[in-house]
Amino acid sequence: FREINKKILMKLKAQPDYDTQRDEKEGRLRDVSDQAIWWLSSCKPGYGVQNLMSDSLATYWQSDGPQPHLVNIQFRRKTAVCSLCVYVDFKQDESYTPSKLAVKAGNHFQDLEEVESVELLEPSGWVVIDLRSGGRPRRAFILQLVVLANHQNGRDTHLRRIKVLSLAAGGGSGVGDSQQGGGASSLAIFDKIR
Repeated sequence: FREINKKILMKLKAQPDYDTQRDEKEGRLRDVSDQAIWWLSSCKPGYGVQNLMSDSLATYWQSDGPQPHLVNIQFRRKTAVCSLCVYVDFKQDESYTPSKLAVKAGNHFQDLEEVESVELLEPSGWVVIDLRSGGRPRRAFILQLVVLANHQNGRDTHLRRIKVLSLAAGGGSGVGDSQQGGGASSLAIFDKIR
């Protein structure tokens, strides 16, 4: 990951061999996608949120309506987020594949601000959008992924999977320590008697 000014449009390449579970297995990051409530600006019947949350990359969300297309992700508590991973496949989806994405973050819908914008060139694989600010996880109640444009001027979009990654418990961010039941490390302050 690298530090980028939010005003700059990043050009990202998809990482076909990226293992989203590697950092989780090594105890650095964890997938917090299932801790949020998800909803979409639109979807074709049978191609909704359940497909974005599925472990199968053969399924996908398909929007149904005018752009921009939105994926809203709302957490019950303020959550420290490191990255948003989006799986797209230009080889299969062609004009349904996003070419420009933006990510907004905030405490509620009235204060959402754009924190990253990316441009994609025929991506096939995982696109990892770094959401950290100053090297630290970004804390927010709401993330919003905005599909601004598709390849070949396509109208609807296909996204095959989205994952929201946070630091694992004990990763030093405070996420997992006391806020989300971090276990023994959160009780360490009580291990001495005066």
